Amino acid sequence: MIEDLERDGLIKRLPVDIKKVQDSIAHAHRDLDTARAVLLTDYDWAYTIAYNAILQAGRALMFAKGYRPDGAHQHIAVVKFAGLFLEEQDTIIFDRMRRKRNSSVYETAGSVSETEALSAVRHAESLIQRFEELI
Repeated sequence: MIEDLERDGLIKRLPVDIKKVQDSIAHAHRDLDTARAVLLTDYDWAYTIAYNAILQAGRALMFAKGYRPDGAHQHIAVVKFAGLFLEEQDTIIFDRMRRKRNSSVYETAGSVSETEALSAVRHAESLIQRFEELI
């Protein structure tokens, strides 16, 4: 529940700011377009950018509901907040992408396959649309 996320210091209330919502959705679409373009040359980065597109759309949902991520674990905060509104399978996908992206960026370069990168872009398309519907 939202109260649990607040109590755990993962999210913080803020006034709803439509400009922040619009900016985050714009970033999500920009990142999705970039992920599609990069898909032809670098699977790791296409995956990472697709994940970031989902993250930006999740942040837009938070802003629309009057919250923002807080503390050191902001990506986890967005995933958990989004999980309050998404289907369980979508939340699982978002969180798996978060973990895979972390691994490919900080640990093992070249760990994302073509299939994973293509799937990430498809998931980004779907989840961004879902977040827009929720907003």
